Amino acid sequence: MPKIYSHRFTIPTEANDENGHVNNVAYVQWMQDVATMHSDAQGCTRELYLSLNSSWIVRSHQIEYLRPAFAGDEIEIQTWVCNLKSARSLRRYRFLNAINQSLLARAETDWVYVNADTGRPRRIDPQVSEAFILVPPEEEP
Repeated sequence: MPKIYSHRFTIPTEANDENGHVNNVAYVQWMQDVATMHSDAQGCTRELYLSLNSSWIVRSHQIEYLRPAFAGDEIEIQTWVCNLKSARSLRRYRFLNAINQSLLARAETDWVYVNADTGRPRRIDPQVSEAFILVPPEEEP
């Protein structure tokens, strides 16, 4: 099981905004998408969460944009879990130009684990917490 999950793709035209570069909203969508892909790869699928009557909701996103990206660029998104606390988890991301590996943006999401029926925070189930290898700050890319 990899500590750091990586996903590459070519940026579609519809990700551009009126300024001709990737819209900030696209980054937020990609953060959610790659977090789900990483979770699925670790065996924490939608089916598992349904069986546990649980879900994740976002408490906050933070994104620092360093360089623009454009439709047609090949991008690599890396993500990893920094910590898992009672009902919360901090996940970080790096957005790279896949060709020259220049850092385009870095981000993090504070996720809250909740009861799917009530939306109230709950302790992270062991099936979920044990599926991820935490990446401490000194091991982050």
